[in-house]
Amino acid sequence: MSEPEMKPLISYTLNLFADYHQFYLQDEQAETDTPDDWGEQLTTHMIAVDPGIVGIGTARNMTVPVRVDLLATRPDDDFDVWDHVAEASLEVPSGQIVIAGCTDYFPEAKRLPVLPGSYRVRVYYGGLNTLSVNGLDGEDYYQVVLWPEKYQSPEVLKKWPSL
Repeated sequence: MSEPEMKPLISYTLNLFADYHQFYLQDEQAETDTPDDWGEQLTTHMIAVDPGIVGIGTARNMTVPVRVDLLATRPDDDFDVWDHVAEASLEVPSGQIVIAGCTDYFPEAKRLPVLPGSYRVRVYYGGLNTLSVNGLDGEDYYQVVLWPEKYQSPEVLKKWPSL
């Protein structure tokens, strides 16, 4: 997998069950009731936002490979090797980011320790054109990069044509 040149402070490689075509990054203390337009946000942009939570849409409703990197600063904007790139902001007052599939058992989900504050979450989507006809198999992968940054509205930086 090609990826942007970054030197993470912390890096996790995970396999997450993307039930309902999504997984979450959320502040450990955030409420998990998502808004009515959550599914529409995920379908249209492959990213959804609510206070304290960022939902990341996936191409498959299966276990998917995910890499999560915490950076000190904003990464370069080189999107050539990626199919889709989207960003959102995440407020993390607790100092713990939970990384989980939407039906994972929350107490056992991976935690990413960070300084309390606001973070920008950029999601790089790759291999979206590798899905089988039934959508169960594929080589899709997801790289999530976070860095400290003030709150900004969600943004699609590179759009996959099939969305």
